[in-house]
Amino acid sequence: MNIGQRTIARDTEPYIIAELGVNHDGSVDRALELTRAAAANGADAVKLQLYRTDMLMSKAAKLASYQKAAGETDPIAMLRRLELTTDEMERVVDLAHSLKVHAIVSVFSVELVAEAETLAWDAYKTASPDIINRPLLEALVATGKPLVVSTGASTLREIGRALDWLRAARERLAVMQCVSSYPTPIEQAELAGIRAIAEIFDGPVGYSDHTSDERTGAWAANMGACILEKHVTFDQAAQGPDHAASLTPENLAVYHDVIVSRHFMLDVPEAALGEGKRVLECEEDVRRVSRQSLVTTRDLSAGHRLTRSDLTIKRPGTGVEPFRLDEMLGKRLREAVEADVPLSPEVVDSKS
Repeated sequence: MNIGQRTIARDTEPYIIAELGVNHDGSVDRALELTRAAAANGADAVKLQLYRTDMLMSKAAKLASYQKAAGETDPIAMLRRLELTTDEMERVVDLAHSLKVHAIVSVFSVELVAEAETLAWDAYKTASPDIINRPLLEALVATGKPLVVSTGASTLREIGRALDWLRAARERLAVMQCVSSYPTPIEQAELAGIRAIAEIFDGPVGYSDHTSDERTGAWAANMGACILEKHVTFDQAAQGPDHAASLTPENLAVYHDVIVSRHFMLDVPEAALGEGKRVLECEEDVRRVSRQSLVTTRDLSAGHRLTRSDLTIKRPGTGVEPFRLDEMLGKRLREAVEADVPLSPEVVDSKS
C-alpha cells in the first residue's frame, strides 16, 4: 500500500506513526507541540482521534480499568475534556504537512466520516474496538483513502470477517497486531500475532505498540511488521488515560534509531512472542468497555418494529454488535426499551 508517496511493504523500512491520541489533553497548542516533536524524532506520521463524546458514549458507558488507574472517574467527562474540534485538527494537519510528515486520523463514529473528509488526511485508521463496526469500516473504505485497521482484543475469526467487509480496499489496506492493554507488559506483547495475521492477510501487517520498551518496535519489525504505531507524550506521569503507555520524544528518537539499525537483528525475547493472535485476559475489560453496540436513539415501546432512525452505534460493547444493524431492522421488541442504552439481544423477537 501507499500513504502519500511512501510505499509500505515488507521489504521497506518500517513506517512509524506517532499516536498523539488524547495526549494533547484537549489543547491544540499541545497537539502542535507534539507534532513538531514527533516529526523531529523519527515519525513518518502523526495521528489524531476524531470523536464527539455524545456520539460515542451512551449513558451505559463505563471507564476501562486502565483509565480508572490513571485517575479518571467519569468516562463522559474524560472524553469531553480531551476533544479537539475539526478546526483545531486542521491546524495539526497543516503543520504536519509543512514538516513533511503525514497526518492520519481515527474516526470513531460513522456520522463523522463526512466531517473528516473536509480535511486533508493522508490516511484513516480504525481503533481496535471497531473491528466489529461494519458501518464505520465500510464508510471509510468508501472514501478511497488508505486505511489502517487495528485488531487489539480480537480473534483471527473476527479479523477474517472484517477483511471480507474491506475487500474493496485491499490495495490500500494494512492490518495491525495490537494488545489492548495500557501499558502492555513485554510478556504480553504477543508479537507472534504479527505472523498469525500475515497468514490470513497478504498485505502490510504492522504492530500497534503499547509496551514501554524502546526495543519493541525493532522486535516487531523483525517479525515482519512494516508499520509501527507508538503513543507519544511529553510526560509519562501526566494525568490522562494514555500517558503511561507512551514514549517521550527523546524515547521516540531511540525507538526510531533501534528500528532503522535492526540489521543487528535483535533477538526477539521468547516472553514477547506469545501464542499468536488471541484475546488476552488483560484485554477483556477494554473489549467490553470500548467496543460499540447498537444503541437506542429514543424511548421505544414493547411491540415496536425497529427502524434505522431508532438505532445508533455507541459504547459500551455489551449489546447487539454493530455489524448486525441490517439484521435488526424490522424486528419487533419484546419489551419497552429506554433511550440511549445498548440494545440487548434478549429484548428483540428473533422470529418477527
